[in-house]
Amino acid sequence: MTTTFQTNLTDTFYNGWTNYETWNVALWIQNDEGLYNLARECGDYQTFVSYLINDYGVNETPDGVRYTDRKVNVIEINSDVFDF
Repeated sequence: MTTTFQTNLTDTFYNGWTNYETWNVALWIQNDEGLYNLARECGDYQTFVSYLINDYGVNETPDGVRYTDRKVNVIEINSDVFDF
């Protein structure tokens, strides 16, 4: 069995993303066909979130991360996820 420990406590990256919340939101948008298609139609994260909340009543990912969480790096999501 192999055990991995975090050696640098100032390392705040999560799987190449700013943090867990940003990674989780990006993961769901990029890997759920319905969310991906909606994202393509919306063109940016702010519009996407507005549609999810107002039209579909969805506030969070299936893992419980709120799309409006302040920790979600919107700039990173827009540049990496919404760059079609």
